[in-house]
Amino acid sequence: MQPLSLAIPVGLVVLALGGCAVAPPSGPSIVALPRSGKPLGQFQQDDYGCRDYAYRSTDASGAAQNATTNSVNSAALGTVGGAAIGALIGAAAGNAGAGAAIGAGSGLLLGGSAGANGAQYSAMGMQARYDAAYAQCMTSKGNTISQPQVPMYAPQPVYVMPAPRYYAPPPVLVAPYPGY
Repeated sequence: MQPLSLAIPVGLVVLALGGCAVAPPSGPSIVALPRSGKPLGQFQQDDYGCRDYAYRSTDASGAAQNATTNSVNSAALGTVGGAAIGALIGAAAGNAGAGAAIGAGSGLLLGGSAGANGAQYSAMGMQARYDAAYAQCMTSKGNTISQPQVPMYAPQPVYVMPAPRYYAPPPVLVAPYPGY
């Protein structure tokens, strides 16, 4: 196999698995506000201390590494499983090599997407735990957490079509033929 022809599949695998990486939370996704009369310098110290507390208490870097490992394993398992199934189907059709290649590609695609989906849910869970720890710390120091406004949606008028009316056919009258 030529070096270039080997580099292209390896590059595609690296790109597919790169989407599975999970980064630890870089900061809170909630807004903290100082209490009335608190100096800005003291609030900033509280903020830095609570960010450190939230990062340490949620073990964000360890959880991110575990989520990334699980998503990469999912993609690798999908690739191997797809190659095996593709080889079996390809052998039945008469070309096991092409079947294995197609199966490996589709397994990588499906396994990679499942891994990326799992990584996204893991990242959302890490952010929620980080935010909870940050909010607890900030409120314990006398600061307030601003709750986001819940969007209010006005009900839209709904056009309701009138119910269809069904009519029975006219009755059929049966009478003796006149003139007999």
